[in-house]
Amino acid sequence: MSHAGDRAPTASLGLLDATMVGIGAMIGAGIFVLTGLAATTSGPAAILVFALNGGVTTFTALSYAELAAAIPRNGGGYAYVREVFSAPIAFVMGWTRWFTYMIAGALYALGFGANFEEFFHLYDVALPGSALIWALVAVVAFVALNALSTEASGSAETIITLVKVAILAVFVAFGLTIVDVGEFEPLFPREGGVLSVLPAMGLTFIAFQGYDLIATVTEEVENPQQNIPRAILLSVLVTVVVYLLVVFVAIGTLGADALGAAGETAIARAAEDFMPTFPLIGTGASLIAFGAVFSTISALNAVVIGSSRVAFAMGRERQLPDRLGHLHHRYGTPFVAILASAVVMLIAVVVVPIRLVGNLASLFSLLGFVIVNLSVIRLRNQQPDLRRPFEIPYYPLPPVLGIVLNLLLGFFISPRTWLVAIAWLAIGVAVYWLLSRRREEEPLPEEPGPTPSDIEEPEVTIEPGED
Repeated sequence: MSHAGDRAPTASLGLLDATMVGIGAMIGAGIFVLTGLAATTSGPAAILVFALNGGVTTFTALSYAELAAAIPRNGGGYAYVREVFSAPIAFVMGWTRWFTYMIAGALYALGFGANFEEFFHLYDVALPGSALIWALVAVVAFVALNALSTEASGSAETIITLVKVAILAVFVAFGLTIVDVGEFEPLFPREGGVLSVLPAMGLTFIAFQGYDLIATVTEEVENPQQNIPRAILLSVLVTVVVYLLVVFVAIGTLGADALGAAGETAIARAAEDFMPTFPLIGTGASLIAFGAVFSTISALNAVVIGSSRVAFAMGRERQLPDRLGHLHHRYGTPFVAILASAVVMLIAVVVVPIRLVGNLASLFSLLGFVIVNLSVIRLRNQQPDLRRPFEIPYYPLPPVLGIVLNLLLGFFISPRTWLVAIAWLAIGVAVYWLLSRRREEEPLPEEPGPTPSDIEEPEVTIEPGED
């Protein structure tokens, strides 16, 4: 007998919706906040930083595309690792990916609160409450939307992402007309030279995570074996092109030194110099602030989707409490998994410093991507005849490069972040041990005894003459 909570997810997302989940997660606050910080470290070579990170990202994206087509299940990287590695390794992968998405959700929520407040300040409008309050409101709002309808959250992601890409396209269109290529000479700063690119890559890598969220909703996408690989690769391609154009315009109009001095407001500062005043919206800075609001909102929505699906997959595999792996009988969404993810996001919004949030998300992504690349190699060896609707070109070079380069970038993450990451892993080990003990102590289901209808009554015959 099947239970409502055990039914399969409904495939309600098309190729465009799936692609927008990836683009929405990647083009978040990162491009607005990190461009100036990258310019501070690497000067005009910041454009190389984004190009090289795009290349590193593509190697792992190819691995995700092959695995998603071969193993079309919700859970993304966790589902693939569960297929090819032992249960403890799969748990570590799921535990860290779940944490990554939740902690990234806190980052995007805090970014939304600050940008939302700043947007209204540009019009001399004082909002009630603080940026922290608006961050919490955003988390609650998108958790509610995701809990009620996967289709609605997917459609919202598509609309919001298209709006923010359009805003960045306007920024690029105006900027390209006045770019001064002389701002890129010399390409590398005097201090650090070519090596200055590596720390900046580690700093900005968080802006390239998010395409993997597409794989977490595999079972909710139409024709997933074709659409998931396409959506992953399309989202990476579009994001890298957008990033390179925006960084090219920002450096070519404002200059690397001024861009670095502007820090987290670099793109808005560049927009003030060359963008005209728009009806209703106002200055170029106002348009960019508006885009930043949409960027953080779409990224938040994407990680709410992704984090809950990882928890759902782990609950379904009984590596987290069973209730996380059930769908709501009415809404058809992983309701409990969404609420559990929301609780951690809300706590992180209040208590975790924003810089640590960003570094943790980057570190766990890098380590998770290493395991995914290992998974595609191991699956090729274990199941060479498995049907693979998409195969990595020039295999095994891309996954090997993905492993080496992700590990290299991990060395540029601060020791403090590594300590916090190890602490989270230690908590995960405790959770895994406790759940394993509980499973062992659960009584085995008893064999059902025969029912009255199963017992054959002896046939009684009456001989003539007997009473």
